[in-house]
Amino acid sequence: MENQNKLKISLIQYDLIWEDAKKNHQYLDEVLKNHQTDIILLPEMFASGFSMNVEHVGEAPFGESFKWMQEKSKELNAAIAGSVSTKENGIYLNRFYFVCPKGSIYIYDKKHLFSYGKEATVYSAGDKIVTIDYKGWQIRPIVCYDLRFPVWIRNTKEHPYDLLLCNANWPKARRNAWVSLLKARAIENMAFVAGVNRIGVDGYKLEYSGDSHLFDTLGEDLKVINNHSEILQFEIDKENQNKEREHFNFLEDRDDFYFG
Repeated sequence: MENQNKLKISLIQYDLIWEDAKKNHQYLDEVLKNHQTDIILLPEMFASGFSMNVEHVGEAPFGESFKWMQEKSKELNAAIAGSVSTKENGIYLNRFYFVCPKGSIYIYDKKHLFSYGKEATVYSAGDKIVTIDYKGWQIRPIVCYDLRFPVWIRNTKEHPYDLLLCNANWPKARRNAWVSLLKARAIENMAFVAGVNRIGVDGYKLEYSGDSHLFDTLGEDLKVINNHSEILQFEIDKENQNKEREHFNFLEDRDDFYFG
């Protein structure tokens, strides 16, 4: 895969259609028509909304939504990422897929389940850190509630990354925490942090305000480079990141963390 110093990242901030994968796929087909970018990041459980009705929304591994992602990735020649309610070996997982246009696939199962929202009562937690290698960038995927746990997503010597991708269904009532945590994760890890969140009202009558952002290595809010109402596109530059990391060298002073 050819390395790229710059990447265009598109955060798709839209009103998910509750528990209807086909309609969400069709809606995204229209939104993404002819869109040119390198990475497309969709909200958490983009095909169903953040539903605990797992018997209805849970898909087989590499099921309907994954196949749609594969087709869309090839069609647009862009990586596409998002999480899907997935049933595997008798348990349900909040599974993040990162699908590359040339066929490579990365899978991350959400580690921290949102117990306040009853997620932990129906879903099972993943336990593996995943690092994606895409166009010369090291990318770490996380899902929503993971954002609150900095040790899990620390940029370490064993698991280094340049870009953190976080997809979410983060309610409007806690929007300040969402934006603050995205920014904090960028600053402490000296990494680009892209966070996408849905808008609208879900099946539990929770309201979502979007507030999708991309912060740079020093925690600065990057400017959107297009004017589509549901596509927030940004460009990130690894050369700038390397210069800032070399100049400040904050990561060399970090503490070591061990999981066990």
